[in-house]
Amino acid sequence: MDVNAAGNGDRNAQILSKFHKMKRRSFFKTTALGSSVIAVSGLSACQTSDIPQEEINLTDFDLNETSVLELQQKMEAGELSAETICKKYLDRIKLVDSHLKAVIELNPDALDIAKKLDEERKSGKIRGPLHGIPVMIKDNIDTGDKMQTTAGSLALEGNVAEKDAFIIKKLRDAGAVLLGKTNLSEWANFRSTNSSSGWSGRGGQVRNPYCLDRSPCGSSSGTGAAVAANLCTIGIGTETNGSIVCPSGINGVVGIKPTLGMWSRQGIIPIAHSQDTAGPMARNVSDAALLLGALAEFDSNDAETHLVQGKIYKDYTPFLVADGLNGKRIGIASQLIPSHPSVKSLFIAAVQTMQKMELNW
Repeated sequence: MDVNAAGNGDRNAQILSKFHKMKRRSFFKTTALGSSVIAVSGLSACQTSDIPQEEINLTDFDLNETSVLELQQKMEAGELSAETICKKYLDRIKLVDSHLKAVIELNPDALDIAKKLDEERKSGKIRGPLHGIPVMIKDNIDTGDKMQTTAGSLALEGNVAEKDAFIIKKLRDAGAVLLGKTNLSEWANFRSTNSSSGWSGRGGQVRNPYCLDRSPCGSSSGTGAAVAANLCTIGIGTETNGSIVCPSGINGVVGIKPTLGMWSRQGIIPIAHSQDTAGPMARNVSDAALLLGALAEFDSNDAETHLVQGKIYKDYTPFLVADGLNGKRIGIASQLIPSHPSVKSLFIAAVQTMQKMELNW
């Protein structure tokens, strides 16, 4: 990130959001040539799907690929309310998630929370860029409400936390609507060397929204699938070793694993205090950076208090630079280029795109 970009955050954020959205839609169009997909088009027609394509149409969701910035603009203009946005996502979850199993539990108070945030907006109180924005969180993060925290395990079924995790309190204070909790690899994959990514005893098997018989990757598989399939605006996963970045990559979204100590781990079911952290998952870089800053705060009660406290910003969008590749040298590990013809062509196309972008800038 270019620190000198501060002050240009809004412009760069909008450019990157539009660019990333264009690329996602282009990819969806490509994959949909052979079979439709849940993420933006229709239900997957992969081998394990026995649902006729003509019986379901998921292309008619008017919030497909909508960013945080765009939702805020619509709410400011009076075109949408937080309650309406929340209702749209809940309706989509009802339509889609029986095929994905990305959502393990919905927040029964979500609509009431959205209504209160609408009332605040009418009175002139805007908490920030997350005001009224629906968020999904992984089911190993405590919420002091009516929802359970189980890490997907039947052993913890019925467990209701006494209070919010540190980051969830910040999320609520920022005005986000906690829409529900996402399925995951049970115990965040800390249960076997041969477990299935995205499976939990409580939630079942999460499915990849691009193709239902492909892996969603773990352990934040439910968040990755939910964000990709437009079941929420943004989401939160957790990572010890790859559990944010892998499902983000496999499901075609943006994931960030924050530096330890940047987001508090208080109230999150642990694996390794030397590696664990929650982090943002979103459909574009701008939304991920926005969520990163909104929940960033040093917590003196975190287990890693011996770490040197670095500089933590409240807003990371000013560091988004549209021409960030300009002048950079990027190494390509040619021995790692995939052998599968279709995957190889996509990999090479991505490299060529980066080369063209660098030249154009």
